[in-house]
Amino acid sequence: MILQYWMGAAAGLAVVYGAGYCWRAGSNWPRSAIKTGAMAFLALAAAALNAPIWVVAGLGLGALGDFFLSRPGTRAFLAGMAAFAAGHLAYTVYFIGLAGAAAPYAVPLALVLIALAASTELWLAPHTGALRWPVRGYVAVITAMGIAALGQSAPLVLAGAGLFILSDVLLALALFVFPTASKRWILAVTLWVAYWMGQFLILQGALWAA
Repeated sequence: MILQYWMGAAAGLAVVYGAGYCWRAGSNWPRSAIKTGAMAFLALAAAALNAPIWVVAGLGLGALGDFFLSRPGTRAFLAGMAAFAAGHLAYTVYFIGLAGAAAPYAVPLALVLIALAASTELWLAPHTGALRWPVRGYVAVITAMGIAALGQSAPLVLAGAGLFILSDVLLALALFVFPTASKRWILAVTLWVAYWMGQFLILQGALWAA
């Protein structure tokens, strides 16, 4: 019953945040609580389901990153980036240890990820200012996680990792490249759906593979 509550709370808060907050500018405590709770309850459910420890850690670090990114200021942003980078590394460790054959077309897809990472020097780095080196480090960590995910063929895990990477690309566009776009709400909603579903699918894939 408690497990169902946690999963329901995570999904419910994710819907509330996506519908009423993710596309709005500004920072307030209700926004922070809802965004953080959407991932924190998922982490609690993962722990209750005895999910792999690295997956629980990745979800928990995601909740921490969500909290910091929902708060104003450069320090909070850097703290959020650090938490998400640690979460990506936790998933990387899990993916490396996950038994199974490599994903189909793993090598070409890995080359695509490397090319995408390299391309950020053209479309992202010029917009990051003083945050250029932290952003570069974060791009490297994301790329490592994606390549590690391609080392196995669990469909849900691959889909989750792909959506998580997509959400980071969309976040980079929203924060640095198109911060004042007139249709920014479309980007914000798509980003949130990709992010939360990515984490959810990684958890489901990990439970399926256990």
